[in-house]
Amino acid sequence: MLKPQLHQSHLSTKIPFLLPKPFIHGSGHASFPVYSRSLSTKANKKVRAGYKHGSIKSIASVTQQSTDVKAVVTVKQTVVDFWTEIGIERGLDDFTDLFGKTLLLELVSAELDPKTGLEKPSIRGYAHKIDHEGEDIKYEADFVVPPDFGEIGAIFVENEHHKEMYLHDVVLNGFPAGPVHVTCDSWIHPKFDNKKKRIFFTNKKHQMDWQKLRKEELETLQGNDNGERKKGERIYDYDVYNDLGNPDSDPETARPVIGGEEHPYPRRCRTGRPRTESDPLTETRSSSFYVPRDEEFSEIKMGTFSAKTLKSVLHALVPSLSTAIVDSDLGFPFFSSIDALFNEGINLPPLKKQGFWKDLLPNLFRAITDGTKDVLKFETPDTMERDRFFWFRDEEFARQTLSGLNPCTIKMVTEWPLRSKLDPEIYGPQESAITTEMVEQEIKGFMTCGEAVKAQKLFILDYHDLFLPFVSKIRELKGTTLYGSRTLFFLTHEGTLRPLAIELTRPPMDGKPQWKQVFRPAWHSTGVWLWRLAKAHVLAHESGYHQLISHWLRTHCCTEPYIIAAHRQLSEMHPIYRLLHPHFRYTMEINALARQYLINAKGIIETSFFPGKYSMELSSVVYDQEWRFDYEALPKDLINRAMAVEDPSAPHGLKLMVEDYPYANDGLVLWDIIKEWVSDYVNHYYSDSSLIVSDNELQAWWTEVRTVGHADKKDEPWWPVLKTPQDLIETLTTIIWIASGHHAAVNFGQYTYAGYFPNRPTTARMNMPTEDPNDELLKLFWEKPEISN
Repeated sequence: MLKPQLHQSHLSTKIPFLLPKPFIHGSGHASFPVYSRSLSTKANKKVRAGYKHGSIKSIASVTQQSTDVKAVVTVKQTVVDFWTEIGIERGLDDFTDLFGKTLLLELVSAELDPKTGLEKPSIRGYAHKIDHEGEDIKYEADFVVPPDFGEIGAIFVENEHHKEMYLHDVVLNGFPAGPVHVTCDSWIHPKFDNKKKRIFFTNKKHQMDWQKLRKEELETLQGNDNGERKKGERIYDYDVYNDLGNPDSDPETARPVIGGEEHPYPRRCRTGRPRTESDPLTETRSSSFYVPRDEEFSEIKMGTFSAKTLKSVLHALVPSLSTAIVDSDLGFPFFSSIDALFNEGINLPPLKKQGFWKDLLPNLFRAITDGTKDVLKFETPDTMERDRFFWFRDEEFARQTLSGLNPCTIKMVTEWPLRSKLDPEIYGPQESAITTEMVEQEIKGFMTCGEAVKAQKLFILDYHDLFLPFVSKIRELKGTTLYGSRTLFFLTHEGTLRPLAIELTRPPMDGKPQWKQVFRPAWHSTGVWLWRLAKAHVLAHESGYHQLISHWLRTHCCTEPYIIAAHRQLSEMHPIYRLLHPHFRYTMEINALARQYLINAKGIIETSFFPGKYSMELSSVVYDQEWRFDYEALPKDLINRAMAVEDPSAPHGLKLMVEDYPYANDGLVLWDIIKEWVSDYVNHYYSDSSLIVSDNELQAWWTEVRTVGHADKKDEPWWPVLKTPQDLIETLTTIIWIASGHHAAVNFGQYTYAGYFPNRPTTARMNMPTEDPNDELLKLFWEKPEISN
């Protein structure tokens, strides 16, 4: 739901390459060398070096007195540029180009003046437009570099246009020592909006202490914690989730602050908007949420993930879907009504723009026009295409716990009998209703229950203690209900799981005692439908946990502090920044869109999933009770859930308790690949532990992640401390795994498994008919059991 597949061509997201020498650690402001092809020159003879796509290169002629440098600058044309070829600002910028003053470049020496000990004066030059090929706009600038200037260490850039421009990189070629490469990949603001020049450091190592310039850059990125952030700014700062509702316009959208002692949570990017009048703790909402400029989508990316377009399609689609539902409180009246969405379609509102549906969400919808009306059909998910009744089958229900949309919550049973840890004075008796006798009846004498536990044959989906405290208040919401649930599985001799029992529990409430009941696979028609209804409740629990925890919390929300801290504390030339940056791309923008449309009050999550208005509170509880950074590492996660044990002789050093566990099988292969790459990378730059301990930027980054970004867990003893290369390798591998492999597992299968929503219902609307049976409820169940949920 949150993060589509990323395809991008013009923004650099290459994995950083290994370089031949370690970077300079002394001042904590790291840079690193690149090998370059030397340029042969003769005195008083000009030698030209051409430029390549997407870069700024210099063309130099060398004399005994000085070096003449001709810089060739490439700026990427944007869609906005293409459609704004007329207008006042366009005309002013054309005059600027005509007079040869588009970009002001200043070369900064990597050496201090030996006489004064101060920085040498920079060399200034204006770049003028020379060519326009496709999306590349080229500019040139001339410099005369004195022989005692030394190597180029950085470049200041000032944009003389009235609009921002995207600068890819800078390569200064032609110096006797070889090329000097400056990576930019950043938006350059107009000087009319902000007079502060941008600085970009070279990719070569230097002895100069860049502390002063780096400090100035950090101050720009960190801001001063004052005022509202404006579009185009590059400030990274922290705040709590206090912008989910808008109580000034709708008191029903008032939501508690998520983050802090009462509701622990990771921090988000600060926007600084004014507080609401009705609640001084709540921040006002706006039509667009601030993210730092370089975190925003590229225009290609925005073309495939547009919040405004998504909002328009939802507003257009929802009323049409509503007409397909007879009773909005009951949902679809029959399974055939759901099937009709795929087979017959529904009438569309008049959206005649060519390609609207096809181009917008091609993997979800098919639009058919017969000349009189538009009909929308959902694409049939692959799972349903193969077997229309796949979702009905117990074996598929069990299989998806290991290889479906949420394969990271199942655990092995290590203690018997099952028992709650909640306060019995509040939530009722702690003993589970799943008894030894029930288990042995289901496994039909194959072994005793005790033998099954000892033989590591019993597994569980356990949402009992987590959900039970929410049952009472969620049941007060319209159109949803909730139980605490336990689902027990048995590992057969074929290596597959078979469901044995589902326990649903209601705590004491409304003057009634605790209610709990166990449902098991049955042959009698009544028992069969009760079992199916119980499975539907568990699947709703799975869907809510998957979207709010496995996906949003673990891969998006908890990652944002890593990103913010990296920009605030790590230089862009720092090798760890370069390693992590491709995995962070666009996450902050997607998270901001999630706060606008998905996790906000009355947003998609609240209106579609069972927790409703308590969705973020539930997510906070899981973060508080379950989230640990060290357990985000796949091997430790598997061991923590007793799904694996350490075994040096086994592949990947782990023996899986279920051999056919695709999430673990495939995930461990990817984990080892990531760890091998990270190990080579870290060991290249940090040959011993002292280099890690003395790297001030690295230590500042990780300290800020722990104490600010995850401030509500800053005192936990399980946080790794970066003292050795192995500490750093494990930490970086974990972050990259969560952002890549784990995210892929819980994101890209959403339509395959949840597209046909009886397979992954997001909410249960009615209680089990056996909880508080009455004539009306039982009559509905006997006549139409399929709509009793």
